[in-house]
Amino acid sequence: MLKCTQYFLFTRNRPDRAAIMEEWIADAIAGPLRTEKQSDGRIRHWIWVEAAQRYLRVVLLEDGETVHNAFFDRGFRKE
Repeated sequence: MLKCTQYFLFTRNRPDRAAIMEEWIADAIAGPLRTEKQSDGRIRHWIWVEAAQRYLRVVLLEDGETVHNAFFDRGFRKE
């Protein structure tokens, strides 16, 4: 079970987010393609999800393990 914020639990009910599997989120945390630290201290991780044919962005709190947000990132471009 992932540690997560109440915001994340709330957004999981949205139709565009309900299909995101916990396994994909865990994969993004464990082995991201790219990682960035936001100015507020939160950490962004991206992975390619083959099953969905899309990039997934997972946003963690400053502790590096609590999931705050997860969504398919239409704007991500692999460098």
